[in-house]
Amino acid sequence: MRIASRALAALLLAGTAYLPAQAQPAAEPTAADLVAKNLAARGGSAALAALKSVSLDGKLVFPGGFELTYNEVRSGGAVRVDAALQGLALVQAYDGKGGGWRINPFEGRKDAEPMSDDEARSFADAAPIAGVLLSASSDGSSISYLGREDFDGTNCYKLKVAQKDGDEFVYLIDPDSMLEVKITETRKLRGAVQVSESELGDYEAVGGVMFPMSIESGPQGSSQRQRVIIAKASANVAAPVSLFAQPGK
Repeated sequence: MRIASRALAALLLAGTAYLPAQAQPAAEPTAADLVAKNLAARGGSAALAALKSVSLDGKLVFPGGFELTYNEVRSGGAVRVDAALQGLALVQAYDGKGGGWRINPFEGRKDAEPMSDDEARSFADAAPIAGVLLSASSDGSSISYLGREDFDGTNCYKLKVAQKDGDEFVYLIDPDSMLEVKITETRKLRGAVQVSESELGDYEAVGGVMFPMSIESGPQGSSQRQRVIIAKASANVAAPVSLFAQPGK
């Protein structure tokens, strides 16, 4: 009986060698992993380094279908946006050196006026060609992985960028394309915390770097959204320093 028991035990042990190994759950990526994959999806570091300026032309559509022509130029950490209707052009710009300014003829103002420091900081975040996420590692911001979140039926990766000034950006990254599909910004403007959301889509390559051709944005929780639709994008356009400098200053 003892011999039979030993033989049975030996057979059971031998049999386990032929059992299929159970699949182990895939390890969750780190923030660094996701940033590296996003960089590759955007076009890679060489393409970003070669893209010195970019111009985006299209239209800005407000709730109710009110439309303005739209032009955005970014270069060397500076950005300028012109939105025009019937000869009137709203201009908003950041000069890349800490100064933001605007011209708003729709409010009866024809001369350039400086932005507040908070507003200038907001435009400064929009200036880098690489964007806030890919610039975070070089400007002292921290990046953390927050797990997954559903967006329109897709289980997206979630990353948070916390800047040194306290502003935060939460990105949802599509797991297939590894491109940003939603950004939630939390920042302080004029002493009050404001949260806005942007949904990004229709990516196209500009000088080898992927940019969204459709951006819908507005305050968090609001159904009132504005949409930028880009019809033409150009790489390495002429972008002199004077384009971003405040007139008359």
